Amino acid sequence: MRVGILTSGGDCQALNATMRGVGKSLFNLFDNVEIYGFLDGYRGLIYDEYRRMEKSDFSGILTEGGTILGTSRTPFKLIHEPDVNGLDKVEAMKHTYRKLRLDCLVVLGGNGSLKTANLLSEEGLNIVACPKTIDNDLYGTDMTFGFYSAVEVATNAIDCIHTTAASHGRVFIVEIMGHKVGLLTLYAGLAGGADIILLPEIPYNVDSVCKKLAERHAGGSRFSIIAIAEGAISEEDSKLTKKELKKKIAEERKLHPSVAYKLAKEIEEKTGAEVRVTVPGHTQRGGHPVPYDRVFATRIGAEAARLIKKEKFGYMLALKNTEIVAVPLADIAGKLKTVDPESGIVKEARLLGISFGDEK
Repeated sequence: MRVGILTSGGDCQALNATMRGVGKSLFNLFDNVEIYGFLDGYRGLIYDEYRRMEKSDFSGILTEGGTILGTSRTPFKLIHEPDVNGLDKVEAMKHTYRKLRLDCLVVLGGNGSLKTANLLSEEGLNIVACPKTIDNDLYGTDMTFGFYSAVEVATNAIDCIHTTAASHGRVFIVEIMGHKVGLLTLYAGLAGGADIILLPEIPYNVDSVCKKLAERHAGGSRFSIIAIAEGAISEEDSKLTKKELKKKIAEERKLHPSVAYKLAKEIEEKTGAEVRVTVPGHTQRGGHPVPYDRVFATRIGAEAARLIKKEKFGYMLALKNTEIVAVPLADIAGKLKTVDPESGIVKEARLLGISFGDEK
């Protein structure tokens, strides 16, 4: 049995834990197995860069963050475009796969990476995918590994801000990762006790945000915490076309580094409050995986090996109601799981008095 494995897209916690689950299980399931790790994601598959992995490579990495194979972004929208030397990327990947006589390729990746994985599956390669992303935005699974570890980091950032915000009587905005989906911001905001949570799925009104801040001040609160997703959008901007919005954001970035700084400026101008911005940034991808992610990643890796044993290809492993199941890649590739504004968790947050910036 000859198996390839790669980690693609943005790194996150528990990539190594997942590979460990795959590797250890494969060595237990097969008397003779060879595992080839591709370096820096699909780039390694394209340019024939890999290394033979031994049993020892899968030891001591359960708690290690990042990825021992390295990763890179290979945008799906550019996958059919030749590289600078005219190389056909898809054909190159297929050539490397067949050159190594692989029986299967295991892909650990997020939305874009799994679109490429599905493409390779449609091209005749045997693919098994594992759901990786700190955004937890993959369609077809209740959870992705890396999410709860990122929630831990983002929540800790909000926790640390509380004491300085209270000491100085300031408004603090904490910008959390998430361009299109606000699940990470929602969970971290709830866990960290944010007063206002702004998400891409719920366009906000600056006046509503300021009203909430004024209510807290009038109620005797010396400070307020706003958790905002990097992709949060105002009600005004949500009415623009995609092209118009892209142009407007490009212009605003000349004045403000991100949406958090733009909002801070608007709040200061409207209320006179002292506002500070904190951006945890890539710390949310770093560090060791939390116990939940270690267990979940290990289970995912083991089930990936089981699928290979069964010769069941073209699937992604997913969590459904606490059980690991296989869902067809064709059914989930390119689809996003977003925050439902009418979901129970949003309604429960509103009951606590948390504002989503859309209150009239």
